[in-house]
Amino acid sequence: MNVAVSGDGNTNDPRVAMVPADVAKLVKLGADVNVEAGLGQSIGFADEAYKEAGAVIVTDRAKLLGDADMVLRLNKPSQEDIAMLKAGCIHISYLDPFNEGDLVKSLTEAKISAISMEMIPRTTIAQKMDALSSQANLAGYVAVVLAAERMNRIFPMMMTPSGTIKPAKVFIIGAGVAGLQAIATAKRLGARVEAFDTRPVVAEQVESLGARFVKVDLGEMGQTKDGYARELTPEQLDKQREVMADHAADADVVITTAQLFGRPAPRILTRAMVERMKPGSIVIDMAVESGGNVEGSELGKEVDINGVRVVGLGNLAGQVAADASLMYSSNLFNLVEHFWDEEAKTLKLNTEDEIIAGCLVVHDGAIRNEKIKALMAPNGDA
Repeated sequence: MNVAVSGDGNTNDPRVAMVPADVAKLVKLGADVNVEAGLGQSIGFADEAYKEAGAVIVTDRAKLLGDADMVLRLNKPSQEDIAMLKAGCIHISYLDPFNEGDLVKSLTEAKISAISMEMIPRTTIAQKMDALSSQANLAGYVAVVLAAERMNRIFPMMMTPSGTIKPAKVFIIGAGVAGLQAIATAKRLGARVEAFDTRPVVAEQVESLGARFVKVDLGEMGQTKDGYARELTPEQLDKQREVMADHAADADVVITTAQLFGRPAPRILTRAMVERMKPGSIVIDMAVESGGNVEGSELGKEVDINGVRVVGLGNLAGQVAADASLMYSSNLFNLVEHFWDEEAKTLKLNTEDEIIAGCLVVHDGAIRNEKIKALMAPNGDA
């Protein structure tokens, strides 16, 4: 099987799809691996490292993609890239299929078998392939580091001859993968941490990391079968905001992590709530790329609201691109290895398998994922 490891073309994302160590593992499986020239440059891997791993370096992007039986990459392909792929090619990357209707249509028309890394089910067996979780973990760490760098005081309590400096107060909203890592990182830096999540089931995890779980009685709540928080009703959101406002006003740092899979992020902090915060406080909106949790946050910008610095930087995992690439590369390899046919030396797409059924968006000229199919129906809003 001819496997192409491709860059993303003209993007500013410093992460890469695969590192040499995992390329070597692909070669060991029996794949013929072709790597785009310069792929690992942004994270310190020269082409020679990929050659030593057993790959062929290809400088002609059109040939790389056109000859591929399978393409492994990080971000979604352009329309130009799709046009280069041959029918039946398996394409694995982030696709953002809920918001990229035209992309899904193009992949369908080109008869590409497209796997979306966002759609990997959150099951025990698929944990090693779960790129959303691996990247969110790093993003949670980066969010705290960004806040610490921008704050005009220190995180830990410090006893000095001049007196005692109180620890910073950090309030984290959302205790999923990113939120839990943010809690752990803030605690390591010595902050006093509070956290809130709509799912009471995560309270024990929050407290095990040394943070205080903020309880709000929202009535019937829970999570989806994939572990995501359920969407709140308007009444529940209003009640949540009342409590959030008080805790945010007392915090030096607020980090919001709440996202709804395939839907716009919920608005958690209103502008009025931000304006109540102390001047010099920092807000990190980790959901800014999907609409934002914070009113007034802007993608790619840092906004001042009444003396509060609202940070809306995207692709936080890209701030630690070397480790982010290492983890994503491992996720990709684990996916390929799990479905690799050793005799045929190829990837076998078993559409009856739970993992493939969840992440295979397009196959044999048709949309296979039921959620995406419903969205793309004539009365859908893709």
